[in-house]
Amino acid sequence: MTTSNMKAAVIHEPGAPEVLAIEELPVPQPAPGWVLIRVKAFGLNRSELFTRQGHSPGVTFPRVLGIEAVGVVEQAPGGEFKPGQIVATAMGGMGRTYDGGYAEYTSVPAAQVQTINTSLDWATLGALPEMIQTAWGSLTRSLQLQAGQSLLIRGGTTSVGLAAAVLAKKQGVTVAATTRKTDRESMLKDNGADHVFIDNGEIAGDVRQVFPGGVDKVLELVGTTTLLDSLRSTARFGSVCMTGMVGNAWELDQFSPMGAIPSTVNLTTYSGGSQDFIDTPLQTVVNEIAAGRMTPRIGRVFRLDDIVAAHRCMEDNAAGGKIVVLT
Repeated sequence: MTTSNMKAAVIHEPGAPEVLAIEELPVPQPAPGWVLIRVKAFGLNRSELFTRQGHSPGVTFPRVLGIEAVGVVEQAPGGEFKPGQIVATAMGGMGRTYDGGYAEYTSVPAAQVQTINTSLDWATLGALPEMIQTAWGSLTRSLQLQAGQSLLIRGGTTSVGLAAAVLAKKQGVTVAATTRKTDRESMLKDNGADHVFIDNGEIAGDVRQVFPGGVDKVLELVGTTTLLDSLRSTARFGSVCMTGMVGNAWELDQFSPMGAIPSTVNLTTYSGGSQDFIDTPLQTVVNEIAAGRMTPRIGRVFRLDDIVAAHRCMEDNAAGGKIVVLT
């Protein structure tokens, strides 16, 4: 039975991790077409760090952050789901236009909820929704990656980068990944990377020593700080997809497309929305994990009460995998 109040991490103004405060709020009441989920776990995402810092236009405070969550259905007034069903949700306006997953309960539109049949633990399940949606969408929708091709993951130690490497290897792709830290090389290779490049910001020459014609596809997760070099690493008729911005730079200065984008190389992006999440084969990934054929890399697991430490870990890039918070 739903209680009247819940614990939530609330942000009243942008700032450092310490602006996240654990408070007691009323449990949201779902309207028809919405679903009340009793949150069991949620993953942390870079976009939430940007929102916390005040870089997300249109977000008003106070706000409960969180663009994803997993848990069980508490109420579905429209009858779309049954109480007790295990579900996952992500994207839409979660944590931006309405309160998100950093709470014991969240209410979201039914159109952005997937049911999951699983006995996986909550920490594992909580790592998946946004991470898999972003990796799968970038590879299949934007890059249209095919078996036998080569893929460079710029920002290979990010949670999305690690997931993308696993998905690409299962598809029969040659995977190269980057890291700025030499001590992460073995971790990337254990995760499936065939080649690892130590990233100093300019690796196109190194990439072309291994792939003389350039790589077929590049998943750019660092952002504009390495985007131009990624374009120079790409083969004719290849593609670069900018998905992430862990380099914390949002724009290119004095960008000249004719000079920056090599002839016949394609530049695209992937951001993902609620429909992209629904299209993501999350159940298939869950089944692969349950069967031991895939292993998501979880970096750290925190409790909701430790959300400040969790955000600090994300901001310091100290996790080495997906950060998951249990409620």
